[in-house]
Amino acid sequence: MSNPNWKIETNCIQAGYEPKNGEPRMIPIIQSTTFKYETSEAMGKLFDLEASGYFYTRLQNPTNDHVAAKIAALEGGTAAMLTSSGQAASFFSIFNICSAGDHVVSASTIYGGTFNLFNVTMRKMGIDFTFVDPDCSDEELEAAFRPNTKAVFGETIANPALVVLDIERFAIAAHAHGVPLIIDNTFATPINCRPFEWGADIVTHSTTKYMDGHDCGVGGCIVDSGKFDWMAHADKFPGLCTPDESYHGITYAERFGREGAYITKATAQLMRDLGAITAPMNAFFLNLGLETLHVRMPRHCENALKVAKFLQQSDKVTWINYPGLEGNKYYERAQKYMPNGTCGVVSFGVKGGRAAAERFMGQLKLAMIATHVADAHTCVLHPASSTHRQMNDEELIAAGVGPDLIRLSVGIENADDIIADVAQALDAV
Repeated sequence: MSNPNWKIETNCIQAGYEPKNGEPRMIPIIQSTTFKYETSEAMGKLFDLEASGYFYTRLQNPTNDHVAAKIAALEGGTAAMLTSSGQAASFFSIFNICSAGDHVVSASTIYGGTFNLFNVTMRKMGIDFTFVDPDCSDEELEAAFRPNTKAVFGETIANPALVVLDIERFAIAAHAHGVPLIIDNTFATPINCRPFEWGADIVTHSTTKYMDGHDCGVGGCIVDSGKFDWMAHADKFPGLCTPDESYHGITYAERFGREGAYITKATAQLMRDLGAITAPMNAFFLNLGLETLHVRMPRHCENALKVAKFLQQSDKVTWINYPGLEGNKYYERAQKYMPNGTCGVVSFGVKGGRAAAERFMGQLKLAMIATHVADAHTCVLHPASSTHRQMNDEELIAAGVGPDLIRLSVGIENADDIIADVAQALDAV
């Protein structure tokens, strides 16, 4: 259930599921791999994509679909699917429209795991990538495109560089070349930014982060805006615009239109063959997180801004990066795309470089050292030693991740307690 007239706060609670008389108030957990049908003919229609329904959870599950529908409503999209992780969502979002011999333009400051997925694993599959500085000139961005370019990829707020992408500019460039713009909106969430309103075509999430919010379940999501005209660029997207023989010659863009072709293909082909489905129990936990997303995100942003202002005044801190901080390089851009707040993540460096960063982290009491980011708990990470350690020095610099960078994910505890913990750890450096 969703209503185009509802505010996003209401959709956090109400969208995606409407119980009928006597049915459960909460989205039910359909913990079943299999679904029964009275006849083979009825099941056959599902396999031929002639009817909607469920036959095996490796492809789809009712619990997952209710939650995906809620996220679609939050982003203002027409269709969505859950995946087993944010990495799976990033992979599916590209692989759904690319194959060996194709090319993608991507911002260079994306999350290190996504960078490795693109730069190493997907290159082995024959898909090439050109990484551009998100602040590159229009001429440099134009030069990155090739005749075989099939998509442009970026993050609303880069993890952990906190670069704010000029979504509108990248969308214009992508559309000039007849390809979609794919945006990872994990850090901003639809509470703070809705990329479709700025020209993006596909949005991905690591729902493991703010959407879940409680370290309960790994997951991802892909949302389609329903606006990109695949048939207008049919030569670029044969997977969507020519018959799929594995489904008796269905052409997705013709059968399901702009609104449903992309997600239907991703489900019918990629989820069928690769099976990166989220568990229904994890989807249930995700929905609980979504119900409070609109309450938590303002608190994350409020706390992070207070911490950033404190760090800005410390003589132990060499630099501070938070796009919600006035005077930040991306402050004005953040005000354009995210006027109500950015995220709860702050990056900074301490005097003494890598060694000092590690000592600082070891002194923290409230903030925990964890690989995770963007949830209710305050946590801290040294990316160059962990999530980005597969990158060489040049790649680290291109990604905006220096050896002294500390990523502090500010939670929703009392801000004074968080600042006191940071202060005593800095005193030990």
